[in-house]
Amino acid sequence: MDELSSSSSSSASFLVFQLHATLSSWGEPAVGEYRGTAEHPGQSALVGLLGAALGLQRDDELAHAALRDGYGYAVARLSGGRLLRDYHTAQVPPRSALKGRPTSTRRAELSVPRHDLNTILSTRDYRQDASSLVAVAPRSGGLPAHALDALAEALRRPRFVLYLGRKSCAPSAPLWPQVIEASSARDAFARYAALHESARTAAHEASRDARGRPALDLLPALAPIERLHFDDHIAAGVPAEMSVPRKDRLIRRIGWQFGDRTEHMAWLAGEG
Repeated sequence: MDELSSSSSSSASFLVFQLHATLSSWGEPAVGEYRGTAEHPGQSALVGLLGAALGLQRDDELAHAALRDGYGYAVARLSGGRLLRDYHTAQVPPRSALKGRPTSTRRAELSVPRHDLNTILSTRDYRQDASSLVAVAPRSGGLPAHALDALAEALRRPRFVLYLGRKSCAPSAPLWPQVIEASSARDAFARYAALHESARTAAHEASRDARGRPALDLLPALAPIERLHFDDHIAAGVPAEMSVPRKDRLIRRIGWQFGDRTEHMAWLAGEG
């Protein structure tokens, strides 16, 4: 753990961006009809977000594996938000009706006689007004498929629509990606927060109307970091206080297959 947690004096590059949403849902392993959510995005969610920004197709397994294996990830949880539980119903055809028929779209799946459709029930969890910061860094000794500047530009001008876990969960603020030189993820988050506040102040003053009133804030103020979550491949800058297994290591995006990895946590309540 020394390599993970120590604050190195040398500087490295980190891509940092923010995730704010009125609703978000970071999928956990689903059991039966229950679809839970974590309080912050896991590795597979971040790989999917970057893949969507780059315009990767779901069946491009090598490209997704490059995002998984080429970078280390850290998440600074600013707020876990509030839990919202949705009772959900959906119509599905029986398995026998799908034999020999392509079902690449929802419309194709439902193109059976109405009397053949069944109703399934599920409970789906969302987080309300959750927010976090994300740091991405190339793995030591690795060969990342994309430069951090290219990933930042993709997040500014994504090829596919970005959403936070489910398609109904649109970001409520720009991701505002920045490439930052720092000694660790913790240091990168602190530098990002300072840049963010400076940009907010400048935008606030520049966007006043004719009566001197400020316009709509597109960059909401950042809350202090509550918790830092990080993997084995990024310099966190803090010692791990707890390590837990998470089943969010992407194996096959097209088949929704995920494996285990270890996530480390450190509590930073009250720190900006």
